[in-house]
Amino acid sequence: MSGNPSHRPALLPAMAALFLLCAPPASATAPPRDRPSACALPGTTGWTDEGHDTDHSVFKRPSGPVRVAMVFVDFPDAPATESPAEVAAGVTPGADWMRKASYGKAWPAITEHRRWVRMPHASTDYGFARGLSHETHEAYVKDAVTAADPHVDFARYDMVYVVPTRNATAISFSPTYIHEPGTPGVVADGHRLKWAVTFGQDIRRWGPRIVGHETAHTFGLPDLYAFDAGDDAHRFTGGWDVMGLIGGAAPQYFAWQSWKLGWTEDRQVVCRATRGGDTVRLTAVEHGGGVKMAVVRTGPTTAYVVESRRAAGTDARACATGALVYKVDSSVPTGKGPIRVMDARPGTTPPSGCRPLDDAPYRAGESFVDAAAGVRVDVLRSDVLGDTVRVTKS
Repeated sequence: MSGNPSHRPALLPAMAALFLLCAPPASATAPPRDRPSACALPGTTGWTDEGHDTDHSVFKRPSGPVRVAMVFVDFPDAPATESPAEVAAGVTPGADWMRKASYGKAWPAITEHRRWVRMPHASTDYGFARGLSHETHEAYVKDAVTAADPHVDFARYDMVYVVPTRNATAISFSPTYIHEPGTPGVVADGHRLKWAVTFGQDIRRWGPRIVGHETAHTFGLPDLYAFDAGDDAHRFTGGWDVMGLIGGAAPQYFAWQSWKLGWTEDRQVVCRATRGGDTVRLTAVEHGGGVKMAVVRTGPTTAYVVESRRAAGTDARACATGALVYKVDSSVPTGKGPIRVMDARPGTTPPSGCRPLDDAPYRAGESFVDAAAGVRVDVLRSDVLGDTVRVTKS
């Protein structure tokens, strides 16, 4: 801007005085944001839970390529009639899904050992049923590894995927094996195999995303569906997050889960652990950059989280978009509802093909309030990339 330089010194005191008059008093300034660590809840169940402090002496570190040996098994009572490549096609693409869902931070690097190896017992002898004991499951993993050992150097791998023939209908579901510290476990080629996924016939129901669910258990994530199914096994989280409903419309991991695993960094978390409020621009969790969540801590093991969801990437089939609010309780064990989604419209019927909670996100102009916990979330604005929210703790 042009002007006479001789006039400027005279203006400076007046401008300074005007600034002082217009500036808000110190008491009106916003309180400083809390450090993200103040919102990191401790794990208290001794196993898979939503605590931030994952025990990596037990669980696999979810970083980079995880070296996986995929072996194919059949049984005396259920010999294979299909090719290993045919059955692998229903599983292996899950590695690419997991790479995308983790923002390229972790994925199974699968080596398919394409030959059928015969298990020593009939498929019906392995006791596959819900409630399968650790010991019974470990015996199955041992038999598979022993059968494949002449053809596989297990010292090269972090993890094993055991894939059965489709004819072994008794191997019905896909549990995850995690070595129990202090026990002999499964050893091959001088190497203890601490993690395995033993796939079952449910791969034909769930498809490749089952890789994202089961492998994440080896990283320490709990199940988000209800073990006590009742009227609805998915009443806690609906179709959000692959750890809840594998075939859900929006299976991208919750931001809280990604933070626990290190895929979302501290700088992408806004924490409110003390009284005050924060206005936060959230970038949808389906995209890698930006702030991913705002957390309001409410107790020793509890917090509310708000994140943005969009019909993009791994959530291309999402039934609704907006600011998704959920409660986390790290004292609640796997299968009991450690994460529970708050429903913005509980009285409405979800769109065709969707299920309860699939339309749960809050839209611009809507608010979530838990008066007892002193928590309020106001959705201020929304656009194609995310939501701007105001979180308040009173």
